Amino acid sequence: MSLPTPAVRDRVLSLPPTELPAYVYDLAALRAHAAQVRAALPERVELYYAAKANPEPEILAAVGPYVDGYEVSSGGELAHVAEAVPGRPLAFGGPGKTPDEIRAALRQGVERFHVESEHDLRMLAELARQTAPDTRVGVLLRFNLAVADGSLAGSSLTMGGRPTPFGLDPSQAPNVLRPLTDGTYPHLGLRGIHAHLASGLDAPAQLSVARAIVDWATGLGVTLSEVNVGGGMAVDYAHPESRFDWKTYGEGLTRLADAHPELTLRIEPGRALTAYCGWYVTEVLDVKHSHGEEFAVVRGGTHHLRTPATKGHDQPCAVLPVEEWPHPWPRPAAVGEYVSLTGQLCTPKDLLARNAHAPGLRAGDRVAFSLAGAYAWNISHHDFLMHPRPGFHFLG
Repeated sequence: MSLPTPAVRDRVLSLPPTELPAYVYDLAALRAHAAQVRAALPERVELYYAAKANPEPEILAAVGPYVDGYEVSSGGELAHVAEAVPGRPLAFGGPGKTPDEIRAALRQGVERFHVESEHDLRMLAELARQTAPDTRVGVLLRFNLAVADGSLAGSSLTMGGRPTPFGLDPSQAPNVLRPLTDGTYPHLGLRGIHAHLASGLDAPAQLSVARAIVDWATGLGVTLSEVNVGGGMAVDYAHPESRFDWKTYGEGLTRLADAHPELTLRIEPGRALTAYCGWYVTEVLDVKHSHGEEFAVVRGGTHHLRTPATKGHDQPCAVLPVEEWPHPWPRPAAVGEYVSLTGQLCTPKDLLARNAHAPGLRAGDRVAFSLAGAYAWNISHHDFLMHPRPGFHFLG
């Protein structure tokens, strides 16, 4: 079980069934966590929040005092983040940028572009000449680097070190560095290298990857001022009480930064910042028995919280008992100790948690699914079966 904070628990139990499901975010807990992360990092390491993890305006504002900027990966994110937290530094990344998105970013004054391909670079150079002729636009070249020591082996999601659509192949380095250093693209300025290779890595693996990226970047033979080593810090859904070791990571980044005083290092966490502040809360509609197993059907489902279906895991949860049963018909209840929690969709894939320890679970009880503060509502297929959308509550 993964218990909600007292503030979340009180709000969940106060909501009438008609206001469920809902997302409940503990912003005080988010600010405390973000402050701890920032305190663990050396001053010379910049922290950008990857807005794709959770772009709710309240979330963006809550992390604002603890981050140096925000990473956006589409024109939609660019406009949204610029409105939610105006005046903050933005980095524009992601594959498949369109000309209109790049023009909008240039007009917005985006300070850094993460360039993913030779075409991306050529397009940015011409659009910068047209749209921002008096500005030298900062470029970080994103490379898909191979890491030889096996540090990517524990990744839950790999974007580099193998064939993927992300970043430039290292063999293309001469082709993209030359026009940035010989005056071919006078409106672009080479700032550095970007390499986000994997997600779901622990602190030692993250440090190994960071060292490999910096070693490769500093061996290119060109002057760089920045290296972005990406995000992807592990969030363990099987053991929600476990947290990424920011202290060890910060100490390792301190050593790496001290070894390269000419560089600004940057990281871009998303999930590891906001996952812990959010809960998807709902109520049990029915408890049923099938072929020796028990299932609880809850309001909502994976069309609101797609993460367990996407990642193939069980979303950690806690049962909040409700004693009142307002109906004249009998109240369904679990007989055994373990119940699988499913949603209302007409598919066996609508599974939130398998064999959750929930002895005595009854219809009408509340369930709070934790680690729902990142890649949850914003990646879900909201309109399938046209069920009502959840409410949103921001506490503290």
